[in-house]
Amino acid sequence: MLSHTAIFTRIVRDHMGPAPMTVPTATACADAVRRMREVRADSVVVIGKNGEPCGIVTEQDVVRRMIFQVDANTPVNEVMSRPVQYVRDDALLYHAIAQMRRGRLRHMPVVDAGGGVVGGLQLHHALAMAAEQMVRQIEILTHSETAEGMQHTKQAQVEVAKQLCSDAVPAPEIQALITRINNDLYRRIVALCLRDMAESGWGGPPVGFDVIVMGSGGRGESFLYPDQDNGFILEDYPDILHKNIDPWFIELAVRMTGALDRVGFGYCTGHVMATNPLWRKTISQWRKQIQQWVGRGADIALRLADIFFDFVPVYGDGSLTAELRTYVTDTARRPFFLREMYKFDEEHEVALGPFNRLLLDKLDGPNKGKLNLKLTGTLPLVGAVRIAALASGIDVTSTLGRVTMLYEKGALSPDEQDYLSGAFRHITNLLFRQQLSDYEAGLEVGNHVAVDVLSKRERDMLIDCFRAIKRYRNRLRTQLTGDVF
Repeated sequence: MLSHTAIFTRIVRDHMGPAPMTVPTATACADAVRRMREVRADSVVVIGKNGEPCGIVTEQDVVRRMIFQVDANTPVNEVMSRPVQYVRDDALLYHAIAQMRRGRLRHMPVVDAGGGVVGGLQLHHALAMAAEQMVRQIEILTHSETAEGMQHTKQAQVEVAKQLCSDAVPAPEIQALITRINNDLYRRIVALCLRDMAESGWGGPPVGFDVIVMGSGGRGESFLYPDQDNGFILEDYPDILHKNIDPWFIELAVRMTGALDRVGFGYCTGHVMATNPLWRKTISQWRKQIQQWVGRGADIALRLADIFFDFVPVYGDGSLTAELRTYVTDTARRPFFLREMYKFDEEHEVALGPFNRLLLDKLDGPNKGKLNLKLTGTLPLVGAVRIAALASGIDVTSTLGRVTMLYEKGALSPDEQDYLSGAFRHITNLLFRQQLSDYEAGLEVGNHVAVDVLSKRERDMLIDCFRAIKRYRNRLRTQLTGDVF
């Protein structure tokens, strides 16, 4: 049985059929109809000289525009329907479904990166992948490629999250879906900014680049309303060209972060954005920066490394990101650096005191007496697992993925894997449920949960989760520092 969120991960290439029949623009109508009859096709795609689709002739076109109306030798491009809608083979399937439903299309050509026709997508086959409720979710998650349309998509995430939560879909699956939607919005916003820059005289990118996201977005663990944590990885270029190239990327960064803010991704208060030169570097500069972070072990270096190490690409071909990921995996395994990272991370401890007593927020304000399940719940686990993954040379970024890989490498026992995975799922479920409740009540969506809203079973499970995280962190500390107590 498919996951409730599986439809949002599929791409067109994996579900398209064979390439539709194609004919050049100069083909006579009679020849086109004869070929359709011979292969029992209900349409034919008309292609230009480079193989790009420029029109389509369907059975309805034959009846309405050809029979008894034009000479049999009339070129097919004079009667075809145009422009033809098509979809890239690497597009997300749910975008294609929405496009076909809105255009009332039964079939649509699929093209590759070069624009050539490589397949065909049938609506009924695509819809077979989606249950009725998922189709509704697709409808509200897909809008126009304008900033306003993408703002609607961002707002619609909450409705979809509510539906999935009410269906008891695990929070990590909902987080992964939200992250995929967010990262797709990043990609679309960057593409929109690039078009606008080209039209306003800035031209195209002077060098190749990847846009990356960090933090929860990089781990695939976004909650509702994450702020921006982004950066650029640029191809190397001669220093003499810096004054010409850097202003172009500053302009892109300003436009991108501004558009993201308008769509619903708030500016990062810590300035972890591509507008800050600290997060906008060439691949060589990034390697040098990482080497400095790993070599120094100072608090600021550790804090920046902690932010950066969960990066993934959201725009570009990903080759620069993959190269940098390999460098991080190879470089950050130094025992000195990992030991200092753990010491820096020690401030992130679970909210569990003596005799398994839950430690509540003591600061005056609306959250006094509540649990901060991000600061004292997920972060202690995320941080410890990240350090262990770096020590084991694991290059995946999700917390559950890292737990699985640590187990497969023998760095976690079966019980540790079970307890830590269960802890992550339980804490994120409680936190996600609270965020949706805050949203429904018109409150600011945050990370605090009141203990009295938890059932006794949920509290008992939470205490077990905190104990498991604490045990693992203690073992990791002994492993890295040699301290027993």
